Amino acid sequence: MSRRLTTLAALALLAVATLPAPAPAATGLSPAREFIPRQVVVKLEGQRIARTVRVPAGLGVRRTARALRRNPRVVYAAPNYIATASARSPLLSASGVPNDSGQLDGTGTPGGWVSLQWNFLPWEGAATPLLPVSPGGIDAIGAWQNLIAVGHPGAAGTVIAVLDTGVAYRTKGKRFLRSPDFTSGQFVKGYDFVAGDSLPLDENGHGTHIAGTIAEKTNNGIGLAGLAYRAKLMPVRVLDRHGAGEADDIARGIRFAVDNGADVINMSFNFGCGKRVPGINDELRRAYRKGVVTVASIGNLGAETCVSPPSTGPRVIAVGGATEGGCLGSYSLTGKGIDLLAPGGGVPAPGCPSVWSRPIYQVTLKAGDTRRFGEPANYVGTSMAAAHVSGLAAMVLASGVLKPKQTPRAKVDGVTRRLRTTARDLGQPATKQGAGLVDAAAATDPAL
Repeated sequence: MSRRLTTLAALALLAVATLPAPAPAATGLSPAREFIPRQVVVKLEGQRIARTVRVPAGLGVRRTARALRRNPRVVYAAPNYIATASARSPLLSASGVPNDSGQLDGTGTPGGWVSLQWNFLPWEGAATPLLPVSPGGIDAIGAWQNLIAVGHPGAAGTVIAVLDTGVAYRTKGKRFLRSPDFTSGQFVKGYDFVAGDSLPLDENGHGTHIAGTIAEKTNNGIGLAGLAYRAKLMPVRVLDRHGAGEADDIARGIRFAVDNGADVINMSFNFGCGKRVPGINDELRRAYRKGVVTVASIGNLGAETCVSPPSTGPRVIAVGGATEGGCLGSYSLTGKGIDLLAPGGGVPAPGCPSVWSRPIYQVTLKAGDTRRFGEPANYVGTSMAAAHVSGLAAMVLASGVLKPKQTPRAKVDGVTRRLRTTARDLGQPATKQGAGLVDAAAATDPAL
């Protein structure tokens, strides 16, 4: 992994000067790789952005961070924590239903996507052979029709940054192929903060799956559908091929997205419970001031133990997961700070009358193979849920339901409020469902 790591000699000396003598066995290594060994993210008074500092040999990372925080010149100092992806495993047709066939080679039945994408179906009304009803659906079709009516089909004119493992968005040499259900015109300039170059290509599959749910090509006769299908996608790679990413890279990724015109930022990953990531919070505050909507998964039970950063960050829309049966997902964490639920698939939490447990289907890489694509059945979790909310946030922005000429901060607040006030109550306490399960048709309906 190539990385530009800033060594600030003055801060290193400051750490040494303010620390007590280290214990003989001190190594500075991170337990269970919670953070990068011998690195601390530090921001001084008067600095615009934080810097990553090398910890001198023999000094522990946490002890160094604590010592730096005692200096009045230091705004914050924290280990360079590692985040992980939050997945459990890893124009409409005349009929009003897209003709995506459900098969990548186009051999499926026109409209065959509805047999897999229960998450996009209406949740109420009369079912038909062409368009069934799903208790856990968010009525993407109603939202698509709302946006067509106002001249912004598929959230045209918006940009959504996908901070993740990269996206299979272009062909490069003999190793990488673009997903067959994307086109090159869907993407704006991105960046790879893991490899340090301008080609944020996916080596995992998680990022491509997320990007597909947000804005995969729709009504093109192949594969599956995406929510904000005419929005532009900005691929920003901040997680490596194993789905792990460093706090300083993620902070830089947020800044890049804000500076390069993103309207919405999706973050389908989480740090450990209670970890301090002040550099990321700085960038999230800046995103809010600039009018950029930020969305994050709350984390999954088993991988995390509480609603976790960055979903707990300033003005972030924190998203939990719901199932095909309209139940809380068994993996979805509970606690303060949850804003909404969205489809994450999987097994329902105990007490739900429905046993439906299908995953979220989307076109992505097969087992991390960068040249082979499929529609795997093992993507379940709050990662998938966050992607739905990011796509829907862009649709709200494009729908014209918000007051015009709002301040940047009021725009972000307006999107969050709209999603919450139109959400569907699943009868759970706020600590489990937030405001409820998102309703795409209601959120984009100018009459509501």
